[in-house]
Amino acid sequence: MENIVVEKSKAFALRIIKLYKYLDANHKIGVISTQILKSGTSIGANVKEAIRAQSEADFYSKLNISLKEANETEYWLELLYESEYITNEQFESIYKDCQELLKLLTAITKTQNK
Repeated sequence: MENIVVEKSKAFALRIIKLYKYLDANHKIGVISTQILKSGTSIGANVKEAIRAQSEADFYSKLNISLKEANETEYWLELLYESEYITNEQFESIYKDCQELLKLLTAITKTQNK
């Protein structure tokens, strides 16, 4: 069964891993690159956990964690761009994917209290 959030969050995690490798090889900025690796891959991990949630509350809890991790990843991407560790082209491409995940997760979590 196809799940767009699972697919997009996994594809995003793979992009984040590639970004981490690039940063590690070219800039050696350990703290920021490690932080974005953790938050960027955690989005999909929590989405995947939500799929097998034990309850509706657990489902929304995991998705809310994913949303928070996506927000954190957005912050790290902005810092990397504004500090000129990544180019405008690199930033625009991955930032767009992050924004898409934020919109999807926000839309899903907003249904929690309806």
